[in-house]
Amino acid sequence: MMIQEKPAWTMNGFLGILLIAGLLVVTILNLIQQQFIIGITCLVVAITLGSGITLVQPNQSQVVIFLGKYMGSIRREGIVVTVPFSIRKTISLRVRNFNSNRLKVNDVNGNPIEIAAVIVFKVVDSAKAVFDVDRYEQFVEIQSETAIRAVATKYPYDTFSDAELTLRGNAEEVSNELTKELQARLNVAGVQVIETRLTHLAYSTEIAQAMLQRQQASAIIAARKQIVEGAVGMVQDAIHQLESNGAMELDDERRVAMANNLLVSIVSDHGTTPVVNTGSLYQ
Repeated sequence: MMIQEKPAWTMNGFLGILLIAGLLVVTILNLIQQQFIIGITCLVVAITLGSGITLVQPNQSQVVIFLGKYMGSIRREGIVVTVPFSIRKTISLRVRNFNSNRLKVNDVNGNPIEIAAVIVFKVVDSAKAVFDVDRYEQFVEIQSETAIRAVATKYPYDTFSDAELTLRGNAEEVSNELTKELQARLNVAGVQVIETRLTHLAYSTEIAQAMLQRQQASAIIAARKQIVEGAVGMVQDAIHQLESNGAMELDDERRVAMANNLLVSIVSDHGTTPVVNTGSLYQ
């Protein structure tokens, strides 16, 4: 059965201390006057109230348990008097974070990758954190690793097109998906996930070199394609300008030769060395 947090019975702590002090004074006076029944009764009441004195720090909650039954939680900071002879467990409501271990998983394409994330969370239901899970902090860590694995297997590490989401290229979307996945797992523990961020993402060492070569090859191909497309446009413009100005008339053979020479000059990785034709020796 799921337990929901509820407020426990409390009384102002300072008022409780004054009441206890008054009962102790009455106890002493009655014992001096040998009125033992009244004195002992007042002493028992004072001890009973004193056992319920609780100090609550800011951003902490005290879970009150009496005879194995959940009596409620105290969130009001300061000193209070609550259920006598009860057990109080302190639960921090402060924002906390931790870095997950580096996990080795396979992405959606089956490539082994290393991934890690930072998880920012806080407890919003102290009753669930105490009663619905065993050691909620460890529960958060284990479920975080499970969520990271689940999200990592949904996306590729990287692609060479913009057609789909990737772990490397869409960090914001992946973080949002990880937050939703983890929050669904931690609702049972009364924990709110504030933020998740990937802190480490890389190919595993056994394929890192091969994937680096693949990325380099793809970058070279993309650059070459852009250079060739630009060179073709430049050659077309150059030939069209020469012919339209009447500077020269080119037949098909010379047009092809000029286009070839211009393309070689533009596309070449190294500076070209021009060859000047000054005519034949026997002309």
